[in-house]
Amino acid sequence: MTSLHHFSGAAPRARVRRAAVAGVVALCGVAALAGCGKTITIGDASAPAASAPAAPPASPPAAPPVASQPVGNTALQVVDRTAAQAGLTGNGGTVVGAAVQEAPPRWVQLSAVTSPPVTAPHLININQAALYRFDPDSADPSQSHCNDACAVQWPAVTIQQGGNVYLAGVDRDQVGAIRRQDGQVQLTVGGMPVYRFAGDTKPGDLNGQGVGGTWFAVGPKGEKAGQ
Repeated sequence: MTSLHHFSGAAPRARVRRAAVAGVVALCGVAALAGCGKTITIGDASAPAASAPAAPPASPPAAPPVASQPVGNTALQVVDRTAAQAGLTGNGGTVVGAAVQEAPPRWVQLSAVTSPPVTAPHLININQAALYRFDPDSADPSQSHCNDACAVQWPAVTIQQGGNVYLAGVDRDQVGAIRRQDGQVQLTVGGMPVYRFAGDTKPGDLNGQGVGGTWFAVGPKGEKAGQ
């Protein structure tokens, strides 16, 4: 590294740099209980059956088609620690098995584990339910193609706007979010939307693995675990 002392005015610049670093450390110190993570923007939902025209309609509608759904936000926080390390207990409101997720959880935890028959790392939620990916979905752009009846059998892993995503064995840079066609915010890993399976009723169940040749346990980078 070139010494700063080779340049005129090096000492003032060094003091500025030290001050900037100190400011970052101070910000992380304030968030110590939650951990230093990243804030993510929620992407758009999958396009509806008929794509919207580029030009505005000839006559404006009486009201916006979805008044309560903002285009996106930057309030979803991905935290580099577990919920327990952040002082939280419970499950944030996440349901189990075939139970309907009537309201999105306040927070979600994604953990990488190994359990037979999938010996490669795969993801579970705070309830130790296996999480899955769907082959017809896309990672770039992130889009879900599991809606309506499909989403009853394979509930999306959703979260409240402004919620926190806690991690164990997952790189925070792999975590993202999209807004589904129903307005819910769904988490993505490696760009792939993630789901539960209604047929998994207890911790360790992997009944959704390989279903239809399109559903697979999702790995910590969005890959098919064990494939």
